[in-house]
Amino acid sequence: MTSPEQTPSNPSYQPSVVDAAVDLTVTGGRNYWTNQAFTWFVYAFAVFTVTVLFWMSWIVFQLAKPAIDEFGLGFLTTLEWDAGNDVYGALAFIYGTLVSSAIAILLAFPIGVAVSLITSENFLPASIRTGFAFIVELIAAIPSVIIGLWGIYVFIPFLEPFQKWLYSILGWIPLFDTENPAGFNMLSAGIVLSIMILPTLAAISRDVLLVVPKELRSASMALGSTRWETIFRVLLPSALSGIISAAMLALGRALGETMAVTMVIGNSAQVSASLLAPAYTIPSVLANEFAEAATELHVGSLTYLALVLFALTLAVNIAANLLVQWLGVKTK
Repeated sequence: MTSPEQTPSNPSYQPSVVDAAVDLTVTGGRNYWTNQAFTWFVYAFAVFTVTVLFWMSWIVFQLAKPAIDEFGLGFLTTLEWDAGNDVYGALAFIYGTLVSSAIAILLAFPIGVAVSLITSENFLPASIRTGFAFIVELIAAIPSVIIGLWGIYVFIPFLEPFQKWLYSILGWIPLFDTENPAGFNMLSAGIVLSIMILPTLAAISRDVLLVVPKELRSASMALGSTRWETIFRVLLPSALSGIISAAMLALGRALGETMAVTMVIGNSAQVSASLLAPAYTIPSVLANEFAEAATELHVGSLTYLALVLFALTLAVNIAANLLVQWLGVKTK
């Protein structure tokens, strides 16, 4: 039992090693200074990260300044891209980036959520679930250029007859009105992108579902709900904010993907409502033209495109954070 003279209220009291081990808020001793040093260390790295981000943004802005001064915001709404005459517009590339990423997330989201459910719930034995989750996550380790080669030599020849069938049956719809589609087009790029972002979406969604308290499952089943009712009325609503965050991270990767998209999208700077028409994305034009850019205005225009891509990904992340916060408040 602690004697009165040894209590913390005594001014002469000095925290012992045991006390410090129990109470990490002590204002003296080795543990206090270790905690303070760790706090300063974390703050320093946070400031360093933000500084590097602003530094990169400033460098990109400086390189893009000739194009910003020349074209202004009209650069974003101009379709023409003519390096020979130093006339540049970003509309076709912005359109290709947004539409291909939208196709990818629309295809990957339901499949990714389904995979996360299969690998987190007791539909299969634990060993099979673990192996299946590992195989899905292994797709993320495949280099994008390998997926691009697979797309050229395997996927596009397989998909081309289906695209021609789409035109023959649904060619009257603007989405499929490109005659004799060659396979290198927006639809192919979107599907390849969906394959690339699927592991990110599925893995994070699985982790989110695994941390949902088991008591929620048990309580739902105890009240007479079926397994599917439990999933759709309890588990998915509880994990919705995390799943949305996973989708936004996957969308961010889709926006910035370069090599695989460059190899299958057709690389034609045009805006077409048809998904069977070739297109172009911002990362693709950067990969194709940056090394050969000869004039200052050409380099500035490409860097301006990079600045636009940075703004798009930043907007996606901000929207994701706001959406997650709104869902968190709504579900409380």
